[in-house]
Amino acid sequence: MYKNLIVLFFLIVLTGCGKAQNSRESNLSATEFSKKLNQTKDAQLVDVRTSGEFRNGHLKNAMNIDWTGGDFAEKAKALDKDKPVFVYCMSGPRSSAAAEKLTEMGFKNVYKMQGGMMKWRNASLPEIKASTSAGMSLAQYNEMLKSDTAVLVDFYAEWCAPCKKMEPYLKKMASEMQDKLKIVRINADENTELCKELNVSALPVLKLYKNDKVAWENLGFVTEEEVKKHISK
Repeated sequence: MYKNLIVLFFLIVLTGCGKAQNSRESNLSATEFSKKLNQTKDAQLVDVRTSGEFRNGHLKNAMNIDWTGGDFAEKAKALDKDKPVFVYCMSGPRSSAAAEKLTEMGFKNVYKMQGGMMKWRNASLPEIKASTSAGMSLAQYNEMLKSDTAVLVDFYAEWCAPCKKMEPYLKKMASEMQDKLKIVRINADENTELCKELNVSALPVLKLYKNDKVAWENLGFVTEEEVKKHISK
């Protein structure tokens, strides 16, 4: 009986390790995602962003099923559960949620892209450009930084939850600190080339400039108090 318990213990450990490995294998970097996608026969590629984001640029042969549309599961039924599914969004969270849902629905092989389209673009991988809007150029951006006051640039997107959480206090600061601070909000979806040139590959990003030079920058949610602390330095 003791030997049986030992065997059972190792089976549990090995099974757990196998699951962890499969999980890691399904969560791919942009370059790994591209390579795996190109090597996979009968791959089903799903862009889970909004239709507006999709029109702004997407991967070749991708179908658009909006994760936030309320009917994702219903539309996903059109996919073949026995064929591999590759999912991506703009920065990762929505594709992770979609991949989990697909797995619950019985799809056998689901791959998701770490960092989404922001990392894809940062790696200079190919995409289908459906929009002709180029957004702000780097020259225009640098010209904007020329100011007698400090300039705080906020890179955001409509789908970004932390961005929405920070938006109210940033707008309040823009009104209250006009004499000492200029706040510029840049929509990452509408300025993909600029984000690539400035290496903005995740959101939200704040960049504080003083005398045309970066004095402080932050990735992810940050409180109003923390931002003001760096402005006053």
